[in-house]
Amino acid sequence: MPTPPAPAQTDRMTDRTLSKRLSYLLRHAPHEAGLTLAPGGWVPLAPLLTHLNVTRAQVEVVVAGSDKQRFSLRGDHIRANQGHSVPVDLQLEPAIPPALLYHGTHPGALNAIYREGLRPMNRHHVHLSSDPDAARQVGARRGTPLILTIRAGEMHGAGHVFFISENGVWLVDAVAPKYIDGA
Repeated sequence: MPTPPAPAQTDRMTDRTLSKRLSYLLRHAPHEAGLTLAPGGWVPLAPLLTHLNVTRAQVEVVVAGSDKQRFSLRGDHIRANQGHSVPVDLQLEPAIPPALLYHGTHPGALNAIYREGLRPMNRHHVHLSSDPDAARQVGARRGTPLILTIRAGEMHGAGHVFFISENGVWLVDAVAPKYIDGA
């Protein structure tokens, strides 16, 4: 589980800090804010606002401005769209993936990936992208990015179940090495 970001030291939390705090609480530690994830991963917004000492308007700016659309806000509830390490049923329906999907990684992970495939690690699913550029951004978080091509259509044909999150991230339990084409 990631280390929680430090609370802002000023009266107004920056959008970046607020986004990190929301990600941490909604994906990894809802209990720290006294929250329980409901089906779909939803939580009431009011206790989260109180815990973070922020306004709804601040949260709305972060939700709307997130380039990766990490969160969904509906009425008086919010959720992280994917990436959870705590038990949650996001209530996603199986979906038919495109023939190819992409996964961004870094050179240090390649040997393990070619040996063991892609595993969800501490998350519920492996995250894949339909866009190589989006995968490149993910891979760049840890240095020089490498883009792996995943033969998702072939996997689906073999019985693997795919889901697509509200923000367009493809999710699957794991990807065996035989479905991965090199970087």
